[in-house]
Amino acid sequence: MPEFFLYFILLFDRGKKKHEQKTWVKTKGFNENFDGVVLAYEFNILDKNAKILIGIHPFFGVRLKAKLLLFSPKPDMLLEGKVVKLSQGSIHLIVLGFSSATIIDEDIREEFLFKTKHEEEIFISKFHKRHVIKIGNMLRFLVKSFDEEILHISGSLVPPHTGSIWWLDRHSKEVSQPDRGNKSREAEEETILQANGTVGGTEVFSINNDHKIKKSKRKRIREES
Repeated sequence: MPEFFLYFILLFDRGKKKHEQKTWVKTKGFNENFDGVVLAYEFNILDKNAKILIGIHPFFGVRLKAKLLLFSPKPDMLLEGKVVKLSQGSIHLIVLGFSSATIIDEDIREEFLFKTKHEEEIFISKFHKRHVIKIGNMLRFLVKSFDEEILHISGSLVPPHTGSIWWLDRHSKEVSQPDRGNKSREAEEETILQANGTVGGTEVFSINNDHKIKKSKRKRIREES
C-alpha cells in the first residue's frame, strides 16, 4: 500500500488559548504512488498515538485511512473538456482546469467539416447540422494516451458517441446512425402525397389532420354537376 503523507500545522492563539489545525496534501502533479493526480481526499486517523519520525524532526507519523479522488486517464476512457482553440487540423481542450488535451486531424471523424461561420471557426457535422463544435463548447472525447509529466492528453473523436455534449445528450438515440436530414424526410412525405395525389389531373386529394383522405372541393362540384 502506498504511503500517504499529510502535513499538519498547529496555529496557537495564546490570547484565546485555542489552536487551529490545518492539513494539506500535495495535490498538483502526477503522483506515481497513486498512478494519478490527487484531486481531493478525506481521511480518518486510526491511532491516537503518534510516532516521531527519525531523521525528519519535528515531524511525527500516525496511521490513517484515506479516500482519494484521482485523475488518472487511461486509453479508451471517455473524458470531457472545454474547447479553447480550433484550427483546421486540430481541436484543443482543457480538462478540469489543469490538464490539456489535443485532438489532431486524423483523430477527427470525417463527419465533421471545418468551416468559418460569421468569422468564427467551427467544426460542423455533415449529417447533423445542429451538431457543432466551437470554442467554449464542452466536448466528450476518447483518450488515446496520457503524458504524465506534462499532464497532456491525446484524444480522439472517431467513435460515434463522442462530440459536443450538448448535442449528444439530446440525441443519444441518433449517434449510432447518421441522420438522413430534413430533405430525406420531406422527400418521403412528398412520395406519399404523390401516391394519393394527382395523376394526369384526374384525381386531387387532400389529407386532413385525422389522416383521412378527402376529395377536393373542385372535384366534388364537378361530379355533382
